[in-house]
Amino acid sequence: MARVYYGNQMSLDGYVADREGRFDWAMPGEDVHSAINDDVRGVGTFLLGRRMWEVLRAWDVMDIDGEPEVIGDFAAIWRSADKVVFSRTLDEDELADAPRTRLARRFDVDEVRGLAASADRDLSIGGPELAAQALAAGLVDEVALWTYPVVVGGGTPAFAIGADDAPGRLDLELVETRRYDGGVVGLRYRPRG
Repeated sequence: MARVYYGNQMSLDGYVADREGRFDWAMPGEDVHSAINDDVRGVGTFLLGRRMWEVLRAWDVMDIDGEPEVIGDFAAIWRSADKVVFSRTLDEDELADAPRTRLARRFDVDEVRGLAASADRDLSIGGPELAAQALAAGLVDEVALWTYPVVVGGGTPAFAIGADDAPGRLDLELVETRRYDGGVVGLRYRPRG
C-alpha cells in the first residue's frame, strides 16, 4: 500500500499564496528544495488540483541545463511520475502536451483509496482544496509543511477548512521539526486516529 502525502510551503499565518495569488516569498533555498525532493522521491502519482497543476507543469519543459542540482533532481522526479488533474473546467486538449497526465472531473475518494491500496509508489496530494477532501476522507498518511517567516495577511489557506467537503477539525501528531536557512521551519505531522 502506498503512502498518501500532502506537502506544501506556507506563510507563518497559514497561506500558500497571498491575496494576489503570489507566492514569490516561498521560493525555496537549496536546503528546503532538497528536503522537498526527498519527500516526493518515492511518489509515483501526483494528484493535483487545476491551479497547482498549472504551476507545476512548467517542470515538464523546463530547461535545467546549468541549474543547481536540486532543480534537475525535482525535474526528474516530476517527469517520471504520473499526474491526475482534478478539474471541472479544464479541457482535455489542454493536457495534450502534458506527458503522463490525465484528467478527472471530480475527486472520487473510493477511487483514490483503491489507487493507494494497489500502488507500489506513493501518492502526493497537490493543492489545499484537494488536500482538504483527502484529509476529510482519512486518506492522508502524512502532512509536511515548510513555514516561511513572512505574514501575508490573507490569500489561499494551506488547509481549506470550512469548505463543504473539508474536515471541520483535524487532530495531528507532530513527528518532526527541522530548521532551514532563512528561518524556514519544516513541520511533519501524522493524522491522529
